Amino acid sequence: MSKTDALQNIIDNSRNIVFFGGAGVSTESGIPDFRSVDGLYNQKYDYPPEQILSHTFFVNNTSEFYRFYRDKILCLDKKPNKAHFKLAELEKAGRLSAVITQNIDGLHQAAGSQNVYELHGSILKNYCMNCKKFYSAEFIKASEDIPLCECSGIIKPDVVLYEESLDDKTVSGALSAIQNADTLIIAGTSLTVYPAAAFVRYFSGNKLVLINRDPTPMDEKADLVFREKVGELLDKIKVN
Repeated sequence: MSKTDALQNIIDNSRNIVFFGGAGVSTESGIPDFRSVDGLYNQKYDYPPEQILSHTFFVNNTSEFYRFYRDKILCLDKKPNKAHFKLAELEKAGRLSAVITQNIDGLHQAAGSQNVYELHGSILKNYCMNCKKFYSAEFIKASEDIPLCECSGIIKPDVVLYEESLDDKTVSGALSAIQNADTLIIAGTSLTVYPAAAFVRYFSGNKLVLINRDPTPMDEKADLVFREKVGELLDKIKVN
């Protein structure tokens, strides 16, 4: 039996799959990851991306933050790929109960997934720091310099920056999903970014599947490990 057939067999015999994904899930949609050789963290800017995407930098250098954010993070022209669509199909068929993502691009929902836990927030949600009024990503993209609310408050993307805490409700939902899963598929993540990487420790189900280009700290504990692109692999799976 091939490894792909083994994955098909696991999915066929699972009733409560949870998918935990990172940046590698969206790279096939043309969104660069952060830590690969050609990722955002290895490109040259006036400041390191880690610094720009921090709470302190947002507060103290808001204009420079938004220059980088519009240029590199606000990818509104990107579309879901085969991985996103296959996960939505698995959810619709009753096989997959939740998607937990470290991505902020909203592509899982665009593909049709309903139960998505966005650990790091979403570029599609933005709010005034003063009056909490909601603004779309399109508004942020079209604005110049620092986007301001009609009340003159600064608008902030609803994304978790460095130095900020994850949303308690999102974390609780994600952990509950992992604890109740019979199969956990981890894909496109190095499992080195905390606290999200620690979530997988809550899994006590039957099968653990890892799909990632590079080795991860969980490889030895996995039932199956793939070094393939996430979308290309999942596209081979038939949903029965």
